[in-house]
Amino acid sequence: MATLPVTSVFAGLAALALAFLGLRVAYYRMRARIAYGDQDDKELRRRVRAHGNFIEYVPIGLIALGLIEMNGAAKWQVWALGGALALARAAHAAGLALSIIRLRAPGATMTFIVLALSGCLLLWQVL
Repeated sequence: MATLPVTSVFAGLAALALAFLGLRVAYYRMRARIAYGDQDDKELRRRVRAHGNFIEYVPIGLIALGLIEMNGAAKWQVWALGGALALARAAHAAGLALSIIRLRAPGATMTFIVLALSGCLLLWQVL
């Protein structure tokens, strides 16, 4: 049975981050008494997008990370990619939630770089 200790660390961190982002949405919905949609509430929309954007990119990043680790990549490569993805997603979520473009844009860019590098590494490993 294969074990993926490095990927497990980042999957655990991602689960905690997703729970936090989801709770931010739920808490705000309760406080603002908005059960469905966003009722044109900009703060709720920002919170929903921070949560949604995280869930749009992190799963494929973790899948790629796990496959890279399973295929025998050097531990430093797995740690570097996982760390970069975690940092990128944290910066993007904070930038989106707080409307700070100086965090959001680099976070998005770094996410795309990590995904592209992961994709290339996976292809290189199997071809």
